[in-house]
Amino acid sequence: QAFFCLLLCIPWSSSCPPSCQCTERAGAKAVLCSSQHLEEIPKDIPRDVVFLKLDANSITRIPSNAFRHLSHLEEIDLSRNAIEKIDRAAFKGVAAGLRSLDLSGNRIRSIPKEALLALKAKLRLANNPWHCECALQEVLWEARLDLDSVQDITCHTAPRQEYVGKPLLQVLDAGVNLCSVRQRTMDVAMFITMFGWFAMVIVYVVCYVRHNREDSCRHGHYLRSLPSAQAHAE
Repeated sequence: QAFFCLLLCIPWSSSCPPSCQCTERAGAKAVLCSSQHLEEIPKDIPRDVVFLKLDANSITRIPSNAFRHLSHLEEIDLSRNAIEKIDRAAFKGVAAGLRSLDLSGNRIRSIPKEALLALKAKLRLANNPWHCECALQEVLWEARLDLDSVQDITCHTAPRQEYVGKPLLQVLDAGVNLCSVRQRTMDVAMFITMFGWFAMVIVYVVCYVRHNREDSCRHGHYLRSLPSAQAHAE
């Protein structure tokens, strides 16, 4: 019982993930996991960490609640990884206290706006193969982006070829509204769908009328043949 009690009294902050270095900077705990070939975010990060460096690894995804237990976290560096997917609730639990988030130099093409718009942190999103779309436009206008890197948010793909290779800010400054482009695309798709249904209804009505007309003709011929048939019987 004494040994079990001793284990409970050991603070979680005394542990450190393998391949990482845990230090203190100005009295704040820092976990340094740079260039350690990590493929996912470590599960055993101390709860009282304030600065977390995970840069230059091979992380491909930020799952939901990845940092939820790290209530003291203020800075996250995830730059120069291979991140392609970020879940909507990736930063749930740390959004209020986070001051800096670096996602530059990854493989991010799109990101759920819900994942970033709740953050008060300064964001670095440069040097990713972005698909310029409405959600990215909303992030650019509403999130707190690092001003030194905002020009490096470039359209790798876009709804129109003329936007490809240009900084997203330059595209938007030219008066382009990517959200209205998406709305027009949806309107066209809706119009095509409605036209298809309308054409099907017209075809059905025409076939129905033609079928009834043929039945009526056959029935008329039959009725006209009845008197001659009765007279022949007499």
